[in-house]
Amino acid sequence: MRQVPGIERVDVKAYRIPTEEPESDGTYQWSATTIIVVQIHAGGAKGLGYTYGAPAVVRLVQDQLAGLLQGKNPLDLATCWNLLIASLRNLGEPGIGMLAVSAVDAALWDLKARLLELPLVDLLGSARSAIPVYGSGGFTSYSIEELQAQLSGWVEQGIGRVKMKIGRDAAADPERIRMARQAVGPATELFVDANGGYSRKQAQAMAVALGDLGVTWFEEPVHHLDYESLRLLRDSCPSGMEIAVGEYGFTLDYFHRLLMQEAVDVLQADATRCGITGFLQAANLCAAYRLPLSSHCAPSLHLHLCCSVPQVRHLEYFQDHVRIERLLFDGFQEPVAGELAPDRSRTGTGLSLREDLAHRYQI
Repeated sequence: MRQVPGIERVDVKAYRIPTEEPESDGTYQWSATTIIVVQIHAGGAKGLGYTYGAPAVVRLVQDQLAGLLQGKNPLDLATCWNLLIASLRNLGEPGIGMLAVSAVDAALWDLKARLLELPLVDLLGSARSAIPVYGSGGFTSYSIEELQAQLSGWVEQGIGRVKMKIGRDAAADPERIRMARQAVGPATELFVDANGGYSRKQAQAMAVALGDLGVTWFEEPVHHLDYESLRLLRDSCPSGMEIAVGEYGFTLDYFHRLLMQEAVDVLQADATRCGITGFLQAANLCAAYRLPLSSHCAPSLHLHLCCSVPQVRHLEYFQDHVRIERLLFDGFQEPVAGELAPDRSRTGTGLSLREDLAHRYQI
């Protein structure tokens, strides 16, 4: 039997990348995005994982999590996951604790695949060679001209579905959506994301207007914990329109509650918040409930997962994270004909940090 070296060390750093201009959605505004990168070393290999969050994640990984993994078998992912989760008992799982665990968990999966000299998709088992993407951005801070240019640009690249942000100004949203539809044409699927910015009554009225404009995806029409309103909207929205929720899922319980409450048509999961392990657990729930799954943000982290999980419908090609991951990571993949395919010539997720360039943005 092959001798597996124990985990030697865990490195973690945070990088703050300014946006090109201030951005906003229905309920949040930002001018920079912080990515926290974890690298785990064992047996001459280095596994990379990351999350998007606050710099405090670095201290949590350093002080709470790194020591737990010292000397552990990097192939025993279930053991490592249980140790990491147990360490959050007195801190609380949802939130910053799971951001830290998720980055470490992703690095562990990447490390295992590299030690076994496999691309991650082959370690997990491939379900498809490529995954459809949807272009995602259309921030509420954009002018109509900027919105139209971005969405139509994705269509010109061969991406057949695009998403825009709404929810900051309910009175202005119908016109913005109408102009977006004009830009992408009738054949492109148009998605909208309110980020929980509407009340129940506003969301009901908006669903009618969206249906008239051929919108097929209504994401977070109300607050993601308002299961009753989500169920009502799912049952009453126009035929052909789906309610999508789940990006704030840190734990399996949250995903299970959404499905038990019949609050979604499509579940979303984000491995930077629930870990790769949690993403796979969410996929199993979707299989049990016979519902599709879609990945949220962080396209490079989700690429191999989405190609390995049969329940996944598509991957979010999110503008903010595309820009950051293209900048910081060697191995970043560009979509071809509206799909992303893993580079199977590279082991793990295929990503490596451009250390010299990243140093400019380190916090």
